[in-house]
Amino acid sequence: MSLWPPFRCGWKPGPRDSRGASPQLPHQDFEALLAGCLRNGCLFEDTSFPTTLSSIGSGSLLQKLPPHLQWKRPPELHSNPQFYSAKAKRLDLCQGIVGDCWFLAALQALILQQDILSRVVPLNQSFTEKYAGIFQFWFWHYGNWVPVVIDDRLPVNEAGQLVFVSSTYKNLFWGALLEKAYAKLSGSYEDLQFGQVSEALVDFTGGVTMTINLAEAHGNLWDLLTKATYHRTLIGCQTHSGEKVLENGLVDGHAYTLTGIRKVTCRHRPEYLVKLRNPWGKVEWKGDWSDSSSKWELLSPKEKILLLRKDDDGEFWMTLQDFKAHFVLLVICKLTPGLLTQEAARKWTYTMREGRWEKGSTAGGRKQLLQDTFWKNPQFLLSVWRPEEGRRSLRPCSVLVSLLQKPRHRRRNQKPYLAIGFYLYRMNMYHDGQRRLPPEFFQSNAPLSQPDKFLREKEVSQELCLDPGTYLIVPCTLEAHQKSEFILRVFSRKHSLYEIGSSSGVVFSKEIEDQNEGQNECFTKFFEKYPEINAVQLQNILNHVTWSSLGSTQPLFSLEACQGILALLDLNASGTMSIQEFRDLWKQLKLYQKVFYKRDNGSGYLSWAQLQAAMRDAGIVLSDDVCQLMLIRYGGPSLQMDFVSFVHLMLRVENMEDVFQNLTQDGKGIYLQKSEWMMMALYS
Repeated sequence: MSLWPPFRCGWKPGPRDSRGASPQLPHQDFEALLAGCLRNGCLFEDTSFPTTLSSIGSGSLLQKLPPHLQWKRPPELHSNPQFYSAKAKRLDLCQGIVGDCWFLAALQALILQQDILSRVVPLNQSFTEKYAGIFQFWFWHYGNWVPVVIDDRLPVNEAGQLVFVSSTYKNLFWGALLEKAYAKLSGSYEDLQFGQVSEALVDFTGGVTMTINLAEAHGNLWDLLTKATYHRTLIGCQTHSGEKVLENGLVDGHAYTLTGIRKVTCRHRPEYLVKLRNPWGKVEWKGDWSDSSSKWELLSPKEKILLLRKDDDGEFWMTLQDFKAHFVLLVICKLTPGLLTQEAARKWTYTMREGRWEKGSTAGGRKQLLQDTFWKNPQFLLSVWRPEEGRRSLRPCSVLVSLLQKPRHRRRNQKPYLAIGFYLYRMNMYHDGQRRLPPEFFQSNAPLSQPDKFLREKEVSQELCLDPGTYLIVPCTLEAHQKSEFILRVFSRKHSLYEIGSSSGVVFSKEIEDQNEGQNECFTKFFEKYPEINAVQLQNILNHVTWSSLGSTQPLFSLEACQGILALLDLNASGTMSIQEFRDLWKQLKLYQKVFYKRDNGSGYLSWAQLQAAMRDAGIVLSDDVCQLMLIRYGGPSLQMDFVSFVHLMLRVENMEDVFQNLTQDGKGIYLQKSEWMMMALYS
């Protein structure tokens, strides 16, 4: 599946090209280091990020450290350490003493996109097979995917507890090791103390972020969230400035992850809810629709049971109205270019150019009336057109422009980001591209687009709707004579980009392709016509999509099967499914397709052993007796299970697991009232 560049269409995990490694990091060949340690029977020790206070920092973080700090490897901390488990999808990470809630909020969003997570975190690493105390992670670092190699020595207190990121599953260590790799990339653990959710989202994906000021959000915020959660996005948010826990349970100056949205039926009226998670893994909202709120009694029993989880796990629901009132920023990281534009398309193109602001030559600063240096900034000619209609088309084009500034120091927090932005001008005249446009051009031409504010952030971006033609992009800093490097990225249906005065020539856009985008477009159009679909319409959708991983054996969903699926997911007993519910279903179906195909031998059916293995791949472990019973219940006469029956089984098991987790008080059992028991008995 192709994401933002430099992903390629049909990308599969495998050897990666490390030529784009950051010059800030030492070159370390992971495979060679691993082989050397295995050959010599020793555990890797990373001298470039040693187990000393220099790797932690030199400022205020040192004051938070526990006495007698030690560095230990996971096998020294647990008898059965695991690198990663499918249970991680339950949002198991908790923040430590580093003030990196922005990093954790982004990481929790990454967990919800397992295929992207596996790009950052190679999941085949372990503490058993080929274990040598060395691990590797990948980050999108200013235009390239770069590897970061670390050893697995982690800071712990005297009791052997991790002092930084930890997991609620005490034997899982991927989160702590990923944080260490990110600290190494950033300079130290202390360099993670402050940041924006958007920064980590870009480093995890190479996507483009858009930041929405909720105080200025228009009335279509719910539609925006619906479209964003339906497509492939990672979403974070931040509260107002401050450093305290409020009486309502929210934390000022804190980052959260938006993990879901849901429209519920409350006394015949819709209520719009958003689901959030605190990276602390505890401390939750106490207002309407919180875990203890009486509002839940207004829902149907089924809706309440499946949505309400009364654990102090940091995850909670609140109304969209309360969300807008108590949060200041919403950050959406887009993984497909056509996400929020009105023009959905299967094929998009991109270009990426590096540039720099140099004192005395190209650091011209923002446009001002009494200043004559703006024209000195780097200037880029952009030509856009619609590929299917050629350059003579008059229909407008969707264009996304992203400007990232590169750090001036290895230590991420050594100096703050500059305030940056870019101007866009329409070119109504021919220009040979050899010399920068003079001051007279900017004095006599008004920009089509300019920054509302210059932001001190890693990235600023803007979606534009432009008529076909040629434009001028001028990236700049707020003040003149400020030195820095930057990356300019442009995404559109078709375009070319050229830096005036550059010797590298015109760069034509390269095609990128998201194999999901075509189906997402069809789904979106279908739900625009039918906001709520019934079982017949669901059957029509599922029998007309392409199940690429299942080969020539395309499944056939019966009406009865679709009625069963709908009954499982139709929380308000309306007999229909909304686009949010379908989005959740489709995400699960893609996973089921992957694990079914992995274990199927080409027959189109799973045996008992194959069924167990497929369920284990999906993060579900059942006893032999229960698995045999499920094969009898959902399989055919020969005790084999086809894909449609596998889907039905998996949805039931996953939902019953959620029900148990939501109802149990001690993790061992549940107590039900008679009405609840009848509901669950009929439901299952």
